[in-house]
Amino acid sequence: MTFEEAKKTKNIKVGFANEAPWAFMDEKGELTGYAPAVAREVLKKLGIDHVEGEVTEFDSLIDNARAKKYAFVAAGMSIKPDRCKNSDFAVPDYQVGSAFLVPKGNPKNITRFEDIKGAKVKIATLGGAVENQFAKDAGVPSSQIEPMPKQDDILRAVQAGDVYGAAILDVTAAWLVKNNPDAGLEVTESFQAGDKPEVGTFNFRLDDDEFREAFNKELIELHKSGRWLELVEPFGLTEANDTYPDLATEEKVDEYCGK
Repeated sequence: MTFEEAKKTKNIKVGFANEAPWAFMDEKGELTGYAPAVAREVLKKLGIDHVEGEVTEFDSLIDNARAKKYAFVAAGMSIKPDRCKNSDFAVPDYQVGSAFLVPKGNPKNITRFEDIKGAKVKIATLGGAVENQFAKDAGVPSSQIEPMPKQDDILRAVQAGDVYGAAILDVTAAWLVKNNPDAGLEVTESFQAGDKPEVGTFNFRLDDDEFREAFNKELIELHKSGRWLELVEPFGLTEANDTYPDLATEEKVDEYCGK
């Protein structure tokens, strides 16, 4: 579906990975989360009223967008150079840190990626997510990192003790603990794993410049007006996650893409 077709029909399909609180199906089967909430607000300004979601494994989101299975990715995706080769990103929409989901008390005292190797434990990650590269950069052997396709798989694995913990975004970890109070888990203190803030946003096909630029214009206005914060607070994001004004620019996209 093209941007013009979406405006004519007032309908659009987006790809998401069913990862709360970023984009997920609620108990009623409705698409919700940070990304759908923000996308719906932007798309309404563009004359598109209905958003349909298609669940996709995280590491297949960009490929499926390229294959035109949906118009763009609304999943909470970090901007990374390898992803920029085959897709284009909107301006940075949020900034986050990393954290570990661990058993209460954190008996192995895992607080940084560098701790994993010495503790000789296995840590789960989401397949295709940024934490896999963070672990590699920190010298963690691949045998100690277990990528999993779904967030639910990660939560169950940590609860069952199949892995010691999970390396995920701090917002994700906090959400899981809040919504699973009897799981016996806790979140380590948030930290910055890379050399600059981790930023994420919406992802578009390379040939959709008109759509992406129109989307960017309205997205920046959401941040300027304060409406963005109202939309994302129910999903655990706060003013600390806002990218406006310093990071919400197209120049920052180029910087994070390594251009």
